[in-house]
Amino acid sequence: MGYVDVAAVGHILPDGRELFTDVSFRVGEGAKVALVGPNGAGKTTLLRMVAGDLPVKSGAVARTGGLGVMRQFIGMIGDESTLADLALSLAPPALRDAGRRLVETETAMRAAEVRGKYSTAAGKAQLAYADALAAWGEAGGYDAEVLFDTVSTIALDLPWDSARDRPVRTLSGGQQKRFALELLLRGPDEVLLLDEPDNFLDVPGKRWLEGRLRESAKSVLYVSHDRELLAHTADRVVAVEGGSAWVHPGGFASWHSARVARHDRLDELRKRWDEEHEKLRELMLMYKQKAAYNSGMASRYQAAQTRLRKFEEAGPPPVPPKDQDIRMRLAGGRTGKRAVICEQLALDGLTYPFDLEIWYGDRVAVLGANGTGKSHFLRLLARGGTDPDPANRAVDAAALAPVAHEGVARLGARVRPGHFSQTHDRPELMAKTLVDILWRGDEHRAGMDRHAAMAALSRYELAGQGDQRFGTLSGGQQARFLVLLLELSGTTLLLLDEPTDNLDLASAEALEVGLAAFEGTVVAVTHDRWFTRSFDRFVLFRGDGEVVETPEPVWDVR
Repeated sequence: MGYVDVAAVGHILPDGRELFTDVSFRVGEGAKVALVGPNGAGKTTLLRMVAGDLPVKSGAVARTGGLGVMRQFIGMIGDESTLADLALSLAPPALRDAGRRLVETETAMRAAEVRGKYSTAAGKAQLAYADALAAWGEAGGYDAEVLFDTVSTIALDLPWDSARDRPVRTLSGGQQKRFALELLLRGPDEVLLLDEPDNFLDVPGKRWLEGRLRESAKSVLYVSHDRELLAHTADRVVAVEGGSAWVHPGGFASWHSARVARHDRLDELRKRWDEEHEKLRELMLMYKQKAAYNSGMASRYQAAQTRLRKFEEAGPPPVPPKDQDIRMRLAGGRTGKRAVICEQLALDGLTYPFDLEIWYGDRVAVLGANGTGKSHFLRLLARGGTDPDPANRAVDAAALAPVAHEGVARLGARVRPGHFSQTHDRPELMAKTLVDILWRGDEHRAGMDRHAAMAALSRYELAGQGDQRFGTLSGGQQARFLVLLLELSGTTLLLLDEPTDNLDLASAEALEVGLAAFEGTVVAVTHDRWFTRSFDRFVLFRGDGEVVETPEPVWDVR
């Protein structure tokens, strides 16, 4: 069985700031260890260091057993990547290399045969393909294809031959995650690193994941903000906060009380240290005064100095990390009484025609299983509906793929949509710093000077990342910044696709408070059972194509 040992690991950011230091913990054989902590504390960075994606310059990481890694955004390999590309990216290194060589030689052979089937070049390409085919078999490729077929059938209800060339972008986020998780949990790797494995899964999918993690013999280190999943699966909790980490040997249910007790203990230790420090300082000053007129006190003065210096060199105990203070000021504005009107709207291949009216001020939770059309529905509204006015488009509407549909969906008077994508797919922001994005502005929001930009970032606990590129932020930090852009854009209709997936607890609570004060309409796709309690209307996308309104949340249409 595999295990992971992390010993005194530290990490310095490219700008010279220390992200964390002296992080030590162990993931024993078969253990399920959860990494928790605020967004940006370094959880994903730690996973990348354990995975070998980032160098370990301070401390050491040791592991044994095959390593399977699922990253936070698994479907973002490339715009046209296929399910076969995704499967190979999750395979062991030897199999991954053999699979890529097989694809390359097959492509070269086809091209050579088109130019001349019996040419010398075609013959060489055929030999290279035969060698790659043999290497694929030796690396375990045929056994892997059996696994790929099993997983494809379970996760997508499609045989591998039918699914392998399907573009990953055509799958919902939940389908991508389910496919990847099935592959890793059934695969040969004995150690799994999972970054937000529950993101995009519907509630039945989350319950399935809870059961699979509990019954798996693999050693698993994972990041999650879903409190129910953590409570049902974590043997131990590693809390990354305050520039380091500490280990709670119990489960998540007792972690909160353990954290409070630890903070109280740290406060008491720091108080005692300050008292002792002041006492030693006063003693040193007393002997200094006496030694000025009594040479016999010089040795005691030196001893007091040495004692104070050694005490200070040992340093004070760590202070408890400061709790986050996130203030989202989502303003909104008055619109027509009817914010969204749908008449016999049907999303091609996903839903039957349905009617829906959403009124100004409504809080509508869009529920349903993965792949039923919920995100497509939000994208259609973000693009301005079925007959969009250029003024009624979300900030990132130009980047949203068109949605095939029939029927009518239109926005009411003065309705200005703002769209939050579950995959944070804003390629135009990736290489820009946060301050630069806010300073320049765009057609939806005015630019601001550096002082105003830093003030806005500070409210979202992002001031320290002001000069950091958007693409280098953690998933939770990206989510917070995208909500800030919605705040500044003057939107009156918030279209939120899984907004809490990457948010830590404090950020999710701040979002709920911000939405309660928002003077506008909110439509949110969510599988977050806690977040859904703040909504007053519930629209269910059923797996049979029907779209219905329900009086209370429905998590499993069965």
